[in-house]
Amino acid sequence: MSQATARHLLVDTEEECLIIKADIEAGKDFAEAAKDHSTCPSNAQGGDLGSFGPGQMVPEFDKVVFSAPLNKVQGPVKTQFGYHLLEVTSRN
Repeated sequence: MSQATARHLLVDTEEECLIIKADIEAGKDFAEAAKDHSTCPSNAQGGDLGSFGPGQMVPEFDKVVFSAPLNKVQGPVKTQFGYHLLEVTSRN
């Protein structure tokens, strides 16, 4: 079974998500951005979600996590919770 590790941050608006993504792409550390802006409890760990398999996250999230290139910020990804930026850190 496939497994992935990823980190993410969650915000309320697409606009905020795009601003944060630009900051990360300009050199801000993803973990720091998650700590500063994410509304998800994972913000305390810099957005780290640990290891999980297909079907353990919402479908929109899974689709990106199990297809995106590693270590490249993806998003905004809209789910029922809001707008996410995510980065897949490993996958097998």
